[in-house]
Amino acid sequence: MSNVLPTAQEDAAPGRRGLVQVFKDDAKDRLRSFRSGFRLGELSGSLGDLGTLLPIMLSLSLTGQVDLTASLIFGGLWNIVTGLTFRMPMCVQPMKSIAAIALTNHMSIGSVMSAGMGVSAVVMFLGLTRTITYVQKYTPMSVIRGIQLGTAISFGGKAADLVKQAKSFGGDSWTWDNNYEWACLSFILVFIFYYRSKRIPTAMILFAIGLIIAFVKLYTNPPKDAAYPKIGVYGIRVTVPTWEEFKHGFVSASLGQIPLTCLNSVIALAALANDLFPERPAGTGTIAVSVGMMNLVGCFFGSIPFCHGSGGLAAQYRFGARTEVSIIILGLLKIFFGLFFGSSLSGLIASYPSSILGVMLFVSGIELGAVARTLNDGVVSDQKRHANFIVMITTAAMLVGFKNDGIGFLGGL
Repeated sequence: MSNVLPTAQEDAAPGRRGLVQVFKDDAKDRLRSFRSGFRLGELSGSLGDLGTLLPIMLSLSLTGQVDLTASLIFGGLWNIVTGLTFRMPMCVQPMKSIAAIALTNHMSIGSVMSAGMGVSAVVMFLGLTRTITYVQKYTPMSVIRGIQLGTAISFGGKAADLVKQAKSFGGDSWTWDNNYEWACLSFILVFIFYYRSKRIPTAMILFAIGLIIAFVKLYTNPPKDAAYPKIGVYGIRVTVPTWEEFKHGFVSASLGQIPLTCLNSVIALAALANDLFPERPAGTGTIAVSVGMMNLVGCFFGSIPFCHGSGGLAAQYRFGARTEVSIIILGLLKIFFGLFFGSSLSGLIASYPSSILGVMLFVSGIELGAVARTLNDGVVSDQKRHANFIVMITTAAMLVGFKNDGIGFLGGL
């Protein structure tokens, strides 16, 4: 009969075809975006956050507190997943508070992993329940800008510490590979092309200069017991912390990292992402779940605990990153070097000049701090503008002074 009703299978077929077409269209759109975004500026921008990543990852891997191979592989994987999820150069960086406490207290690899998993479990819970959204909703913008400004100033201090590891001008202790001269030249190069970062791959030029210096130093005047890059296939193994390690890691390191991750890696990051990419807003709930997923998987293999961060996004944006292409490229490179060079890269990373990394980190701080200028946009009342400014400065000052985002947050409120 010509008017026979369609069967359930026939009726569902158009829906299935429609879903398949949606996926095809999305894949084509992403491929076009990848092709159009593949330029030197994106590659340069992907290297913008190395000033934060390399020193922390190297320090923890040399002491056996994280596995360098796993950190590279999972760091690369999360770069790719993050790029595909948010469609912007959302950074993936180490959890700095955990790293600092781990190095100071000589924590075991199991305790470091437990600290990362503990933070991620809490942050992921806040994201899944949308609790973090309410925190963002009721946090004044002046406090958020204060957190960003305080983080920027902290970056400046850490950048100065990196540069001071280099040798000063002249003198008996001067070395050719890591000195103030390299820092000055890097600083001049960055600010000559400061407003041309999309066209001039400044970070890539600096990274290449530093890499050449590191290679020459490693093969001409290597540190004692330095590892040399050796190609092969490097595997990873499961690391299961003991109950004692979990308690120690959570109490000693997680509790200090949780406010930092919630405020800087989620709330302040969402605000910055929406400032830089208003057409691609990033929700706090999605960011929180992303942080949770990274460490509840990667830490079981000895990877360094990762999070996102407003400073890393500012750094990558300043050095030319505008799309997800930048961090997808970075992710592929990390996975490649993790799989085929692995822990043998530790000697090369250790030889990289801190003077250049310090300049890159300093520029990241400037870019992040610059967003504070928009605090009073649209505010007419002089009294309100003054009050907002005082709250922002108070938040930033307490964050820097106490070296704690949570204290800065409470001070601003």
